[in-house]
Amino acid sequence: MIEVLKTVLPVMVMLGIGMICRRREIISREGINALKNVVVNIALPAVLLNAFATTRYTLMDVVIPLLMFLVCVAAFALGKAAGRLLKLPSRFVPFLTTGFEAGMLGYALFNMLYGAEHTAEFARIDLGQVLFVFTLYKILLGLDGRQSTDVRQLFKEMAFSPIIIAIAAGVLLGATGLYESLRPSGISGVIDACTDFISAPTGAIILLTIGYDLVFRDIPWPETCKVVALRLGIMLVLRTLFVVLLNALWPEANLTAAINVMFILPPPFVLPVFADDADQRTYISSALSVSTLAAIIGFAVIAAI
Repeated sequence: MIEVLKTVLPVMVMLGIGMICRRREIISREGINALKNVVVNIALPAVLLNAFATTRYTLMDVVIPLLMFLVCVAAFALGKAAGRLLKLPSRFVPFLTTGFEAGMLGYALFNMLYGAEHTAEFARIDLGQVLFVFTLYKILLGLDGRQSTDVRQLFKEMAFSPIIIAIAAGVLLGATGLYESLRPSGISGVIDACTDFISAPTGAIILLTIGYDLVFRDIPWPETCKVVALRLGIMLVLRTLFVVLLNALWPEANLTAAINVMFILPPPFVLPVFADDADQRTYISSALSVSTLAAIIGFAVIAAI
């Protein structure tokens, strides 16, 4: 029980501090947005740079992102079909059943459970869904909203995203062997020291901002629980198939822990930005809040196991 509390309690404390900061107006909305920018544009890229630089690259590292991309496509298709079958009211239902908020939640939870030294395992699973969210997810959002999608602008945003740049730099350092070749000179150690220092507050800041955004007041619980339950059901099926397939292809991969954390995560937190009216934003925000709560409960269960 003590070991479980060591893992779970810091998460609950930081979420609680975030809620207190909102209720007592200790931090403004602008301040929270600034903290999110620090995480997404500075701290998380440092985590990813180190994770991909220290990864040993094999055929598996090419196939897994492709499979994860296909998992996200399958989740979208299943969500769209099930949403129509269940007559769920929002056009955003398939977008709520695919994609994962790994950046603003997944890495923090995974590192608390398994340690920063295993971040590369989670990053392997994350890469495919990052590419999905930055490309097909945003294109589908634009098309579904009947808005013109500037593909060139979309790829420009992706190319200049700090997260994508960090991943590309990490892959370059790791896949070419440059990172390992720099170890005798001590330069790799300097890179590690820099990325470790920059990324140190990532988990705490992420959880504080999530706690700030967790608002359960005025949630339309029946409709919200339907879409959250639908997402969890789809993720359970796809997670099982994904694990079976990976274990068949690479029994030595040992990525089940990373997959478990990934598949309990909520949808991307950016989704409310694309909602075209207040009711849709409320529906999406409610689904994200309840999905985040479900992810925290799932995290506690994994920690206990």
